[in-house]
Amino acid sequence: MAKKLSKNMVKARALVEHRPYTLIDAVPLLKKAKYAKFDETVDLNIRLGVDPKHADQMVRGTVVLPHGLGGKSKVVAVIASGDKIKEAEAAGAEFFGGEELVEKIQKEGWTAFDALIATPDMMRSVGRLGKVLGPKGLMPNPKTGTVTTDVASAIKEIKAGKVEFRTDKTALVHVPVGKLSFDSQKLIDNAMTVITSVVKAKPSAAKGKYIKGITISSTMGPGVQLDSSVSDLAGKA
Repeated sequence: MAKKLSKNMVKARALVEHRPYTLIDAVPLLKKAKYAKFDETVDLNIRLGVDPKHADQMVRGTVVLPHGLGGKSKVVAVIASGDKIKEAEAAGAEFFGGEELVEKIQKEGWTAFDALIATPDMMRSVGRLGKVLGPKGLMPNPKTGTVTTDVASAIKEIKAGKVEFRTDKTALVHVPVGKLSFDSQKLIDNAMTVITSVVKAKPSAAKGKYIKGITISSTMGPGVQLDSSVSDLAGKA
């Protein structure tokens, strides 16, 4: 049996017409439809014309949001050696170390962090952590900039609001773009930055229409369909 919608949700949904909106119109509409008593996260859902079963059609990447994500700063752990451990500490990583950190994660299943950075020379050891880190999406990866010798820059980007995007099994990309309390223009800027990055990440093997649909929503609010023509998304801004 379908779950009954609350009166607030019914009112919020009634504000949204069944048509595509530009970002300039959609973001204020999300704010108008707000009824939750907490600061909701705003999310983008982008449906792509790719087949995720094929490795050459997987869409994955990272993007630094110009206005960050809001909320608490991400907790960063770094597995490195030598001077890179000191670099991690100086750059503001909450946890840093070498083999002892690998053992802690492996033996205790410890994952009290939001992002893990590793230097290339430590990846042989970090490779043993796949079973612990893989399911949580925490495994360092060169493609996302979390396997690097430039530890300080990687930490700075994550703290500044770097987000990862990747297609799921249904060819959907789900990315947070900020908090509903953000100024509308900041949410628009963040959303356009994500969309542009996803467009640039189009695999050469993808055929036909690439962006099949985009929806923007808040945690408790209704989804608002966006114009999927990238040139029209931001309206006349």
